[in-house]
Amino acid sequence: MRHAIAFEPDPRRWPDDRARPLTPEGAIRARRAARGLKAVVDRPERLLTSPLARATQTAAILTEVAEWPEALECAALSPEGSAEAVLKALRDTPEERIAIVGHQPGLGHLIAHCLPGTMRPQAIELKKFGIAWLSFDGFARAGGATLRWLLAPALLRALR
Repeated sequence: MRHAIAFEPDPRRWPDDRARPLTPEGAIRARRAARGLKAVVDRPERLLTSPLARATQTAAILTEVAEWPEALECAALSPEGSAEAVLKALRDTPEERIAIVGHQPGLGHLIAHCLPGTMRPQAIELKKFGIAWLSFDGFARAGGATLRWLLAPALLRALR
């Protein structure tokens, strides 16, 4: 999942971009979408999030509204993290149903990296609070996933 709508970068307000938060409207939309997500997605066993404020705030909304587990920060999900580092973090997690909250373009590259070579685009575009479901036959690895679906945030907000 990509984090919800955050403020635009502003070095005067957030000299460290890692502290840039969700906008009030982004948090409201995320809460609506989380309610829809709860209606269509089984609760994951583990929730990993980028340590950046906008991602941790999105994860907290998922915990509160969708009743997902409390998130654990995962440095591999930072914007500078690599697809292979995320896959290693997934393999190191004992649970099978794992949700992640991260950033574009990294998530789009991760999704593409996980698809079989003949299906692999350069990246998948996720809107803010967009979500993709990948399943692996066995452990998480490059080229080993099936893309089950992509859900746009507008669809999630429309669900009850």
